[in-house]
Amino acid sequence: MYTPKKKEVPIWEKPLLTIDEANAYSGIGRNKLLELTERKGCKFVVWRDRTRIIKREKLDEFIDNAYSI
Repeated sequence: MYTPKKKEVPIWEKPLLTIDEANAYSGIGRNKLLELTERKGCKFVVWRDRTRIIKREKLDEFIDNAYSI
């Protein structure tokens, strides 16, 4: 039986990222991303059980508006 290969979506086109994908995408260290997502009111994280999912566009907005990270 033929099974088609999954098409890989580039990170910059994904709406939701894992911590490791967000690290590769933004250049922000993994530990720093974990720290930022622990902050109350973090607008670019979605929690699924104990897993953090990063909203790419909101992360971009955060980076654009940040003085320093």
